[in-house]
Amino acid sequence: MATRTDEPIEPSRTSGQDTHHDDDAALLAELGYQQELHRRFGAFSNFAVSFSIISVLAGCITSYLIAMNAGGPVAISIGWPLVGFFVVCVALAMAEICSVYPTAGGLYFWAGRLATKGKRQWAWTVGWFNFLGEVAVTTAVDMGAAITWMAFMDLTFGVEVTAVRTFICFVVILLLHGLLNAFGVNLVQMLASVSAWWHLAGVAIIVAVLAFVPDQHQSASFVFTEFKNETGWGSAPYVFLMGLLMAQYTFTGYDASAHVAEETRNASVAAPKGIVNSVVVSLVAGWILLLAVTFAVQDWEAARTTEIGLPPAQIFIDAAGPALGKGLLLICAVAQFFCGMACVTSSSRMSFAFSRDNALPGSRLWAKVNPRTGTPTNSIWLVTIASIVLASPSLWSTTAYLAVTSIAVIGLYIAYVTPVLLRRLNPDFRQGRWNLGRWSAPIGWIAIIWVAFICVLFMLPPASPITVDTFNYAPVAVGVVVLFALVSWFVRGRKHFMRDVPEGHDTRPPAEIFQ
Repeated sequence: MATRTDEPIEPSRTSGQDTHHDDDAALLAELGYQQELHRRFGAFSNFAVSFSIISVLAGCITSYLIAMNAGGPVAISIGWPLVGFFVVCVALAMAEICSVYPTAGGLYFWAGRLATKGKRQWAWTVGWFNFLGEVAVTTAVDMGAAITWMAFMDLTFGVEVTAVRTFICFVVILLLHGLLNAFGVNLVQMLASVSAWWHLAGVAIIVAVLAFVPDQHQSASFVFTEFKNETGWGSAPYVFLMGLLMAQYTFTGYDASAHVAEETRNASVAAPKGIVNSVVVSLVAGWILLLAVTFAVQDWEAARTTEIGLPPAQIFIDAAGPALGKGLLLICAVAQFFCGMACVTSSSRMSFAFSRDNALPGSRLWAKVNPRTGTPTNSIWLVTIASIVLASPSLWSTTAYLAVTSIAVIGLYIAYVTPVLLRRLNPDFRQGRWNLGRWSAPIGWIAIIWVAFICVLFMLPPASPITVDTFNYAPVAVGVVVLFALVSWFVRGRKHFMRDVPEGHDTRPPAEIFQ
């Protein structure tokens, strides 16, 4: 099993890189853990993992239909920067905490350190929201990638798209992601960097093609003011808010920079920067992409109801022609493959850390680190298999699948904001090397209010009339996670979870801190 230590590590000052490595290991020891994962990630690689998971070429493309139905062009052009502003606030607030506690556990570890009472219970609950949210996002991203790849194969090779074939494609993609992650940190680091550049270059190519190839474009009035409503609800403001789910779903997964902190050099600065920069770059790149796609729409209704099942693919073909349109779709499909690979990286590190603290059943197995590759190989396959199981309902019920994966957005954001709230309520919090200074309080409270708002908003019914197929199962999913966390805490967690983690910076003994 992964080991913990409260023994100080004496740094050896041999070079700049070694100095950072030793300082990182010493800080990790102060937080209660021994350095086991290989520190091969630089600042750019750390950023690239989160940027790849946000993936504007995945989220924007696969969830474009949500905004088409709920608000239309205005929900896309105005909704994206609106959501982006508040997500930047959430990222900034999270980053400040990450600088103090740069561990693979991320959110749940922060919650355990920042709570003034019931530390281990807070950490346990946040950890389960984070773990299940990470698996759900991995599932949703790779299922979206499978849908995109099937659309591409349908257009290119005439492959008939069925639920079974899409699921098989999903399983193949997910297993490839497991294999790539299992090969070692060096390969993951290299592919993460390739992914970041692929996303940036891909956005530039798509924008250029959609700007110069089509014979006609939509007007600025259409893009920025046109309102569409296919939800069945009569309230325009309510429908517009429902359309924000497209952007909010895309802006998830940037906690990955924290989860790979133990593999990042100079982590107390590089990891928080990775969180913030991934959101800011995605905000800008995603808005440019969405504007280009929306300006290029030739027939709105035809794109919305396309048999391809992916409106942006139809927009590409209508605007740029079949050959070039399929080329743009291929760019998105490859980007989504990279996105899913990064999701497995982040999820496996979180499950590794959670197991290191005795949270998951079979923790001893999932907390092992492969000495040859420097990766938590068992946790990689745990996440891979769990994602396949989570997606299996899609074979017979799309509604059931959506009910399970609805925890992806709400569950993750509950995990994101809980440490921020605890930080604001903890008068003894000491800022780290990367901090917000006097802006910490206002940005933190803005983040908390926004997440509370979207958690309520996205639990409301998105379509009318409300039927078995249109019912919003998000409250059920959240309730199940809360109930599971409470029951499992009393059955197992309170006996084993984080019992032997020393506090490090806090002068009180561990027995007082984590009870």
